[in-house]
Amino acid sequence: MHVGAADEAQGAARNAIYIFSAQQLMQHVLRWSDLIILDTTIEIALTFFVMLMVVAQLVSLRFKIPYTLVLVFIGIAITVLPVAALGSNPISSVIQISVSWIQSVYNQLVGSGLFVGLIVPPLIFEATIHIKRRELNAVIRPAIALATVGVLISIAVASLLLWKVAGLSVSLAVLFAVIIAPTDTITVLQLFKRIKVPAKLSTLMDMEASLNDATAIVIFTILLSSEGIRYSSIFGYIGIFLYSFLVGTAIGLAVALASKFVHERIDDKLAETTLTIAAVYGSYVLATSLGAAGLVAVVIVGLYFGNSTMNSSAISKQSRQSILSFWEIAAFIGNAVAFLLIGFETNLSIFLGAYGIILVAYVATLIARAATVYPTMALFNQAGDKIPLQWSNIATLGGVRGALSIALLATIAATTSISGTELSVLTAMVLGVVFLSLVLQVPLLSNYTARLFGRHKTPHYAQ
Repeated sequence: MHVGAADEAQGAARNAIYIFSAQQLMQHVLRWSDLIILDTTIEIALTFFVMLMVVAQLVSLRFKIPYTLVLVFIGIAITVLPVAALGSNPISSVIQISVSWIQSVYNQLVGSGLFVGLIVPPLIFEATIHIKRRELNAVIRPAIALATVGVLISIAVASLLLWKVAGLSVSLAVLFAVIIAPTDTITVLQLFKRIKVPAKLSTLMDMEASLNDATAIVIFTILLSSEGIRYSSIFGYIGIFLYSFLVGTAIGLAVALASKFVHERIDDKLAETTLTIAAVYGSYVLATSLGAAGLVAVVIVGLYFGNSTMNSSAISKQSRQSILSFWEIAAFIGNAVAFLLIGFETNLSIFLGAYGIILVAYVATLIARAATVYPTMALFNQAGDKIPLQWSNIATLGGVRGALSIALLATIAATTSISGTELSVLTAMVLGVVFLSLVLQVPLLSNYTARLFGRHKTPHYAQ
């Protein structure tokens, strides 16, 4: 009896071990299947994203529309597409999976603050390496004025109008004005390339946009941290502002000089391209870690690289072409990410429910832009910079708002004690103004510049 009981006990133990092993095996199989499904989902989403970029570029070339604007509309169309109407089929599943994955990537990028540090520096660097010293010297003073003092004027005018006309609280009006302050000239510069506007005008708007991004971020940071800072006067905030720009400039120059020193000692296009990546992100990270303007550092690196390093014997012709091709592709992908995600975030139902305040905010933004551009341009025109009135018109229409404003908006909920109602109003205003500036100002600017430069010989002063 004891032997039989022992055998039964051993058999039960073996069965338990077999069951446990089978369960463990099944768990491993399920884990591997989850990983395979996840990998497949990512591959599908990435393929879908690349296909959208290709479609946008083809539509842009066919209809002469900036591909960034096409991407915005594609993002909106996919978001509002009634997937249920497509039925349960592979196409519907691919769309749902891809859109969900891309939106989750956007939320991670923006929510963690990586959007500005990961996407914006390549866009600024690629734009600034093409700015030549001759054109820069001709417009550097008005560009810096528009990107610094001009941003402050724009914020003051827009917030005052929204406070007095729309009845918003002072804090909400100022917060919106700061978020919407940075301009995005990527779409505008695409138009300029097709219409062949004067190089000085293109340089003016490019430099302004690159620097006012940094200005807006610095002011935004000061605004969010102002509750914890106690200064006896406005000079404390001016000190922070000057420190941010001056230290950012110094770091950018130091990194640019170090980068050129290394370029002179290597002769490999892959290594030299990698070195530019290190210079761009290294200058940004170093500056921001010291509390300075990282984007200003990137601007300085781009200007020095394009005007000194690229023109010296430090870089061979093959390496120069490789570097330019790489950053052109990087900027294209960055723009695609930014503007497609603007489309994904554009909620038409929110627009319909808050169209009144959106229109008021858009008009206030336009007035603030005009109040910045015309006096500044007129002042420097009188000082001998020879800036025609038409350039002021173009600069006003070209004050298009973009993804950086949406990225700043996304950080509000996590960093401030703003109420849910105010956050909803702020979200509608920012998204609405970004959308309207793209769909209204870009076509108007295209027609105006085509009439001005497409049919007439460029005036001598604009060469």
